[in-house]
Amino acid sequence: MSMTRFSGRLALQQRVLPNYRAPFFDLLASACDKGLALFTGLPRVDEGITPALKLRVAKYRLGTNVHLFRGPRYLCYQRGLIDWLKAEDPDALVVEANPRYLSTPAAVKWMHARGRRVIGWGLGAPSPQPLSHWERGAGVRVWSRFLTQFDALISYSQRGADEYTALGFPREKIFVAHNSVSLPPESKPDRGPLAVDRVTILFVGRLQARKRVDFLLRACAQMPNSPRLVIVGDGPERAGLESVAREVYPSAEFIGARHGTELKPYFTEADLFVLPGTGGLAVQEAMSYGLPVIVAKGDGTQDDLVRAGNGWQIPPDDFDALITTMKNALSDGTRLRKMGEESYRIVAEVINIQKMVEVFVRALNSI
Repeated sequence: MSMTRFSGRLALQQRVLPNYRAPFFDLLASACDKGLALFTGLPRVDEGITPALKLRVAKYRLGTNVHLFRGPRYLCYQRGLIDWLKAEDPDALVVEANPRYLSTPAAVKWMHARGRRVIGWGLGAPSPQPLSHWERGAGVRVWSRFLTQFDALISYSQRGADEYTALGFPREKIFVAHNSVSLPPESKPDRGPLAVDRVTILFVGRLQARKRVDFLLRACAQMPNSPRLVIVGDGPERAGLESVAREVYPSAEFIGARHGTELKPYFTEADLFVLPGTGGLAVQEAMSYGLPVIVAKGDGTQDDLVRAGNGWQIPPDDFDALITTMKNALSDGTRLRKMGEESYRIVAEVINIQKMVEVFVRALNSI
């Protein structure tokens, strides 16, 4: 961990606190001399987010999220945010950089009225896909005005940073903290030579329609050497996927949900990790075990993680691209092993929650 620290008291706002994000906030709190206070609310029941109920180091306040509308019209107002700021009296504030969160501007004004700085943290500002040129222009103007209130920005990815820059935010005030959910791996995996006729493919994740595990089953059926396919996870699509497997790939193994150390044997036995649909937090964990990866392109956070040296990014919902990429991956065992070594290097040295904390501290000290 870098010796650089933030000397003040930090406050941090989130719409919700997913369970996987708790280790990062505790690690960031340990780098703040006067502590970190976190304000967050609960997700809608149908969002499928498991919230963290407590933190070990950071101070945690649960507010009330008022959810308005759904889909592209979604808005959220967080009750209690200003009262929390008054009680915590922070030296700096980090908020989610999302114009859909209606309580954010008031929090920024409260901080600025006291001469204190605010950093926005977000995925970026993707180009809207409206019905008309006028709507597109209006969306850009909303984003541009929204960003001007911040003293600096932290982006999850380089793509996000470029989007903020395109909207006129000063590039020198944008910091890239690569999205991560894992600490650096403790030890490098010891993997021997790989025979392409005995490859194990692994999927880990919730079994939802958007994960496209059905694509993976059908793609494995078209591979020349019939790889072993291990599917770890549970969810609403499991029964349907098991039915598909019986028809197209009966040897597929459905393990069910596994967590923490229970996952180790599956990552250790695997040779290639595949996420054919959007989303998926297990990519970094797979890389920490020295696995090359195939993932569907998403919000930009995968761009810095999955590169030509350690894996492939494919368009989501493109079955032909999945087949072509898997055949390419499985054609050279020596190359796969080398790509796995590069995966390990990336999460050990470049993208992990320690590196995220270092960027946050650097951004805080810059303002």
